[in-house]
Amino acid sequence: MVMIDKKGNPVNNAHNGKVKNTTFGVIIGTRGFFNPKLAQDGRKEILTRLEKLGYNYIALSENDTKYGAVETLEDARKCAGLFRDKHKKIDGIIVSLPNFGDEIGIVNALDIAKLDVPILVQAFNDDLDNMDIEHRRDSFCGKISLCNNLYQYNIKFTNTSLHTYSIASKEFSDDIEFFAEVCRVVRGLKGTRVAQIGTRPTPFQTVRYSEKILQKSGITVIPVDLSEIIAYANELKDSVRVKDKLAEIKSYGKIPDYIKEENIIKSAKLTLSVDKFMRDNDCVAGAMQCWSSIQKNYGCAACLPMSLSGEKGKPMACETDVTGAVSMYALYLASEKPSGLLDWNNNYLDDRDKCISTHCSNFPKGFFATDFEISNLDILGSSLGYDYCFGACKAQIAPGPMTFARVSTDDSRGKIKAYFGEGEFTDDPVNTPGGVAVCKINRLQELMDFICQNGFEHHVAMNRTLSAKVLNEALGKYLGWEIYWHN
Repeated sequence: MVMIDKKGNPVNNAHNGKVKNTTFGVIIGTRGFFNPKLAQDGRKEILTRLEKLGYNYIALSENDTKYGAVETLEDARKCAGLFRDKHKKIDGIIVSLPNFGDEIGIVNALDIAKLDVPILVQAFNDDLDNMDIEHRRDSFCGKISLCNNLYQYNIKFTNTSLHTYSIASKEFSDDIEFFAEVCRVVRGLKGTRVAQIGTRPTPFQTVRYSEKILQKSGITVIPVDLSEIIAYANELKDSVRVKDKLAEIKSYGKIPDYIKEENIIKSAKLTLSVDKFMRDNDCVAGAMQCWSSIQKNYGCAACLPMSLSGEKGKPMACETDVTGAVSMYALYLASEKPSGLLDWNNNYLDDRDKCISTHCSNFPKGFFATDFEISNLDILGSSLGYDYCFGACKAQIAPGPMTFARVSTDDSRGKIKAYFGEGEFTDDPVNTPGGVAVCKINRLQELMDFICQNGFEHHVAMNRTLSAKVLNEALGKYLGWEIYWHN
C-alpha cells in the first residue's frame, strides 16, 4: 500500500493559499463489465479536484490495485489495510463511482476497515452524447445498488445533494465542504475534553448532567476545584506574561476610566490561570463557576477569561454548564467561528417570533459589530459590590444570521439529546444591561414549547453562522443522539 503523494503521507495542497485540515480516505469503485478507463480517469479527476479544493486524501495507488480502484475481495482487503494503517489521519471516507462500481467490493472494504467515520457516496454523470458501450457509466444505477448494500450492513453514509453530477460542478465542491464540516464535528466531539472549573451554583439544578453518558460518546470531563485556579492566579507576579495579558485585555474592548488598574490585573492573572489549566489538560472547551465564589474569594468576574478563550476557539460556558460548553463546541466545530452561551430570557413586545437573549456576559468579541464595554457585573455587582465584579463584556450582539443549539444528557433515559435550528440576530432596540441579543426565530412559540416539554435547560449556545444542517447530519446520523431540528 502506498500513499498518493508517493511519500507515505496524505497529499496536502493549498487552495487560495490556505490548506484545509481535513483528510479523506477515497475509494474508487469499478466493475469489470464497464470500460475500466472510466475508473482510471475518474480517479484522477476526483483526486485532482480534492487537491485544488485544498483537502488531503489517502487512497490506493495504481500499483496497489488495477487503476487504483476497488472491485474484488483482495482489493477490498488492501484498501481496508491502508485505511486501518492511516486511521488516525482519516476524518471521513469518500466513495466515488466513475462507473457502476462493484458494491460488494466497496462494502467489504468499509466493513473490514471499520473506521467508524462519516462516509460520502458520490456518482458521476453520464454524457448523453457518449452513451455507447465504451463511454456509458451507469453510475446512476450503481449508486442505488451500493446504498442498498450499505443499508444492509448498517453502514451510515451521507448522500450528495444530487444523485449524480460532474466533479467540476459547484454542487461537488459545496458537498465536499459540507461533508468536511460534518467530519470535523464528529471527530471533534468524539475526542472532546471539557474542563469543569468549580461546581455549579446551588440554585441551578437545571445545569446538572451525567459525565458517564457523555463519556459513552467520547466526551471526557476534567474537573478542578475553583480554589486551585484562584491559588495559581494569586501566585502570579507582575511578570512579562501578566503585562502582555493586561495589554491584550485593554486592546480587546473599551474599559471605562473608573475601573481600577488592580482589578484589570486580577482579571489578567485569572485568565492566565484558566488558560494554563485548559492547556495542561488538553481541554478544548470548558465550563466555569462564575458566581459568587470567584467574586468573594478572588475579587473579579469570570466573564472576561471565558470571552477571551471563546474568541480563540475554546468556548467556555458560564454557571458550570458543561453540556452548554459541549453545545458551544459543536457549533464551533461546524463553523470554525466563536460561539456564545445565552439565556432564553424575555419576550420582545408582542412579536411571538422574537425574544431577548442575554447574559452578564462572556460573549466572544466576534459577536459585536462595534467596540464593546468591559466593566463590572450589573446584577451581581449590586449585591456583591462592584469593586469585586470587573470583567463583564457588554453590548448588543450585531445583527446577522445565527444558529442556536443545545445538548443535554437525559439521565433517566440514559441518552444524549439535542435541539438546534437557525434564525437571526436583529437590530431591534432593547435597553437592558449586560450582553444582549434580540433573536428572530420562525415558530418560536413551538420551539419554546418543545424546550419546556422535553426538560431542556434555559441556556442555549449560539453562533453567527448557519450550521443546523451540519449538526443534523453529525449529531443525529453519526453520533446517534436524539435530535430535534427546528426547521
